[in-house]
Amino acid sequence: MIINSANRLSEVKEYYFSIKLAEIAKMNEEGKDVINLGIGNPDLTPSTSTINKLIETANSTVKNTHGYQSYRGIPALKKAMNNWYAETYKVDTQKLHFVPLMGSKEGIMHISMAFLNVGDAVLFPNPGYPTYASVANLLQAKSITYTLAKENNWYPNFEELEKLVKENEIKILWINYPNMPTGANARYSIFKELVDFANQHKILLVHDNPYSLILNETPLSIFCVEGAEEVAIELNSLSKSHNMAGWRVGMLVGRSDYIDTIMKVKTNFDSGMFKAVQAGAIEALNNDKNWHKLQNETYRKRKKIACSILDFLECEYDKNGVGMFVWAKIPEKYSSGKILSDLILEKTNVFITPGFIFGSQGEQYIRISLCVNVLRLTEAYSRIKSQLKL
Repeated sequence: MIINSANRLSEVKEYYFSIKLAEIAKMNEEGKDVINLGIGNPDLTPSTSTINKLIETANSTVKNTHGYQSYRGIPALKKAMNNWYAETYKVDTQKLHFVPLMGSKEGIMHISMAFLNVGDAVLFPNPGYPTYASVANLLQAKSITYTLAKENNWYPNFEELEKLVKENEIKILWINYPNMPTGANARYSIFKELVDFANQHKILLVHDNPYSLILNETPLSIFCVEGAEEVAIELNSLSKSHNMAGWRVGMLVGRSDYIDTIMKVKTNFDSGMFKAVQAGAIEALNNDKNWHKLQNETYRKRKKIACSILDFLECEYDKNGVGMFVWAKIPEKYSSGKILSDLILEKTNVFITPGFIFGSQGEQYIRISLCVNVLRLTEAYSRIKSQLKL
């Protein structure tokens, strides 16, 4: 390379799944027919009305349908997001403002750029979504992990958080419930304690909330806690809950001054979301409860097979976990989740995500995605059972 890369990339690696998907693609080219149980990429489709509204709007000749749109989204979409929050999470939305995002991953960068200076400390969970740390490293902030442990039901240990705050000037605390990768569900009591903690220490609490409708009867928002808008921002997404990952529709939720600060960043990155996508998103947010019920019935059938795979592998897992993954502790005879994952891929052409990519607390874990149909999951189970000698 003639031109050196930026120093900020020294602490950032290529996303694990980017590398692994390339490896799997090569194996498929060789005729190995890999069954990928790794990524949370919904294979189900959005509702029919959502797709029809996208097509109808894209075919419209109404002025400016295909032109630049408002950075903050069309009014009808913001209203639909507001109504969806009020209905889904039973929160008072009067103090909240809504802005559409090109997926919530974009929001992680925008929030971080809006509030972090070089050297500011950021707390993120271990295990947790790798992008939190990657973005902090890109911005040359100080990345600090806090521990999520099975013994504490994968919730933060507040004694540890207090210690970390005393040792560092924390600017942002990232949380994510229902939790990815562990499947731990949100609890009002934990949210209340987190909001109180953020208030006490003047920390921005950012809740990443894309999994709340999947296999979950009690969806919660951080804004269920009274006064949370003083210290909290929430990210949400239609990618998982509405099978719209490729549409790139997320949302940023919070009080107006926080949103205005983030918009100073966002308006320099995009030129608004295509109107037809916004129209489709409005339709999706108005899906009836029966549509979501049917999605969850499908996920339950898949989870049953995924659990059979884990039972055969002699793994431990929480049957009550929510979201679109099953997180499982491997038996002691394997030294790490990566060793087991690699063995399964080599012997059976089935890929299961090793937990180490989510942090050191995931070293002894693997994760199965439910974004694979029953036939392929059954085939994966059959291959593992017949070809893997334990």
